[in-house]
Amino acid sequence: QSKLQDEIETLEVEATSGGGVVTARMNGKKDLVGLTLTADAITPDDPGMLQDLIVAAINQAGRKVDTEIERKTQGLAGGLKIPGRS
Repeated sequence: QSKLQDEIETLEVEATSGGGVVTARMNGKKDLVGLTLTADAITPDDPGMLQDLIVAAINQAGRKVDTEIERKTQGLAGGLKIPGRS
């Protein structure tokens, strides 16, 4: 297994939504490994808002994983042009 694969497997990112009321943790394989809600996130009269905040935090965590993997692989390529990438 390469060093890059090891780094991706041990990668963990965190993203928040709603000003920090929802926090999602995701690993390099984009598996959700943790979800934290503050008391402010739980609004029984508006469950739709909580659902939206959870989705937003998870989506943001997925984008952070993509960014981290891209950053790691660009460093590995050393500026070489890879077909299909700009």
